[in-house]
Order: sequence, then C-alpha cells, then structure tokens
Amino acid sequence: MKETETIQPAPGQRPALDRLDRKILGALVRDATRGYADLGREVGLSAPAVHERVKKLKARGVIQRTVALLHGPSVGKPLLVFVHVATHNWGHSDAINALAKLPEMEELHSVTGDSSLIMKVRLADTQALELLLRQINALESVLSTHSHVALATYLERPVQPEVTQHWAAPPRPRA
Repeated sequence: MKETETIQPAPGQRPALDRLDRKILGALVRDATRGYADLGREVGLSAPAVHERVKKLKARGVIQRTVALLHGPSVGKPLLVFVHVATHNWGHSDAINALAKLPEMEELHSVTGDSSLIMKVRLADTQALELLLRQINALESVLSTHSHVALATYLERPVQPEVTQHWAAPPRPRA
C-alpha cells in the first residue's frame, strides 16, 4: 500500500455524492456481499452502471475496503473498552503507532479535551485489559489513562451514507 493512500483530501476537494451513490452505499453498508444485479434492482440502475459507480467510489476513497463485521464475544473478545490517554505531546508517536498494530485495537483517535487519544479496544477479559494498560502506561509520552468499560452496546454500525436534514424543534404549544 502506498503511504499516500491514507492521506485524506480536504473536504472541499471531494466531489459530492449524488442520491444514487448514497443509495448504493447504503445498500452496501447493509450487505456488502450483494451482487451488482441485486444492487441495481434496489437502486434502479443496471448491473454495469452500479459496477461502474462502485468502481469510481473505490477509486475516490469513499469505499475504503470491504470487511466482515465480527461479533466480539463469538471470537473470544467480549470486553469492549474505551481508553482515554493523556500524553506529553499531542498526536501520534512511534510508541502509539506500535500500539495501533495490536489486534485488540479497533480504533485510535486523536482528540481534543482532557485526553490526547481515545482508543477503542476489544479484549478477552480484565486481565488482558490490565496488560494492555501496563503497555500503554509504560510509554514515555503517556501521562495517564482512563478506561471506560462498555456494559452494553445498543448501537454499533459503520459510517452511514445518509444525510440528516437540519432539525428544527417543533413550535411550543401556546398556553
């Protein structure tokens, strides 16, 4: 993979998605194993037209990859934890990049606020969490960590292509 493939263009540089692109993306998010003919029937295009659009969406980086979403407990990782990490320096370091390679690491975000980073990790148990926290806290740039164990997950999904219309509060009834 070329290093430049991870560089995201500025928001104004990306062509806008049209209604059909969004419909195709929505269908793929629900089930990426569907064939182009099936997608075409759903969105009202021919299979070759859908194939061409999907190819362009991949080339533009809108579709980054196709993956299987796994159920954590079924693969021996029932513990979902969000780890907030405060560091001396803001952003990535070589040590943090090394942590990102751990299979338990699902997401790593540079953030504003009291923490520098937020990590989403999925682990087998609290002993695995303790080991991971030791590794993180042993890094020279780490000041502290705060862990938040998820008790239940009510919604977990990939990025959705639909756009929410601006919401306005309904008028209050007059007394």
